[in-house]
Amino acid sequence: MTEIRAIKEEELQNYMQRMGVEARVAARILSQASSEQKKQALNAMAGAIREQAASILKANAADLEAAADKGLKASFVDRLTLNEDRVEAMAQGLEAIATFDDPVGSIIKAWDRPNGLTIKQVRTPLGVIGVIYESRPNVTADAGALCMMAGNAVILRGGSEGFHSNHAIHAALQAGLVNAGLPEKAIQLIATTNRDAVGEMLRGLDGNVDVIVPRGGKNLVGRVQKEARVPVFSHLEGLCHLYVDEDASLDMAVEIIHNAKLRRTGICGSVETVLIHEKIAKDYAPAILNKLAEDGCEIRGDEAICKLWPTAKQATAEDWVTEYLDKILSVCVVSSLDAATDHIAEYGSEHTDGIITQNQENAQKFFEKVDSAIVVHNASTQFADGGEFGMGAEIGIATGKMHARGPIGVEQLTSFQYHVLGTGQIRPA
Repeated sequence: MTEIRAIKEEELQNYMQRMGVEARVAARILSQASSEQKKQALNAMAGAIREQAASILKANAADLEAAADKGLKASFVDRLTLNEDRVEAMAQGLEAIATFDDPVGSIIKAWDRPNGLTIKQVRTPLGVIGVIYESRPNVTADAGALCMMAGNAVILRGGSEGFHSNHAIHAALQAGLVNAGLPEKAIQLIATTNRDAVGEMLRGLDGNVDVIVPRGGKNLVGRVQKEARVPVFSHLEGLCHLYVDEDASLDMAVEIIHNAKLRRTGICGSVETVLIHEKIAKDYAPAILNKLAEDGCEIRGDEAICKLWPTAKQATAEDWVTEYLDKILSVCVVSSLDAATDHIAEYGSEHTDGIITQNQENAQKFFEKVDSAIVVHNASTQFADGGEFGMGAEIGIATGKMHARGPIGVEQLTSFQYHVLGTGQIRPA
């Protein structure tokens, strides 16, 4: 099992700088790797994960034991936990990515100019990506594979709680790289829990890191946004909402909300606030809330909800801005669709928000008014996932508006350049 390295400050700087240089060299090689090589590596990684499943689960057991000793929240432990099915899902995710078209070198668009020049916009790798993430070990596999398929080298910095799990998975990824004749340093994992390593990454490792992708809670993302000296793909908390419109199907609303909250409470696509139109609240709220309560969900409601469903706890101002990641749901009654979208605009995180309605005009109005990365109609917010979007996997859900937004998959991990093709043209004076 990988030992946690205690690195002194001056040693840490040298260690991190070396990783940056090695990643840059690997990125140049990867940028010219063939599609066949990259797909061979992905399939070999999947095979190595299956072959090393026992070692991965043993490493995860050590992390879970430490998490129990620390008394970490159940939702956090759920995100940290691996089992045979989740390990197999990681392997299948890698194989799915291997079936995708290689984005590198693909032509986004092309056009001819009156002077005879042909201009092409062509996808290129970003270069070296730094990924900083917390409890989920599967991010090690997803991020490593997606970055590599897009021709990028990656430096991974997982949370200390998943240290052993991350390193066991990383060993399988490197085995796949070697199998395909690609450099091991294309996917690197920081071998220390020293938080100063994050600071070194955010400073860009002497220009060797091209972009940072944070995946974690508000504190992590806040630090990255504050300290980063390189571009950041922001992944804010998932303060997700579902609005039950006056024209919603009750049966549909009950099932969607139950799934959106309780399928897995610890993921960023879990709904945290439900808004119910006042015209249907009396009939709809009890049915929706009873089904949730039967499975142990605590309800925190506004005054109207507490009257309709007396076992609800009175919601506070803090509840409307809290990502619970637990069996807790905030619920309030709103006077209109506009009131619902105003609430989302004030309290949401622009991650994933949805409407349940049979009224297509209201659905379209909701889409136009809600400025979130993902907006859903008559579906669970838990579909906010790169795999469910057909991307195979994702590094995270970008809630910013620059370069990429929503699930970050292979294409979102590329940039582009312009190829200008001439036949001897010169520009006139």
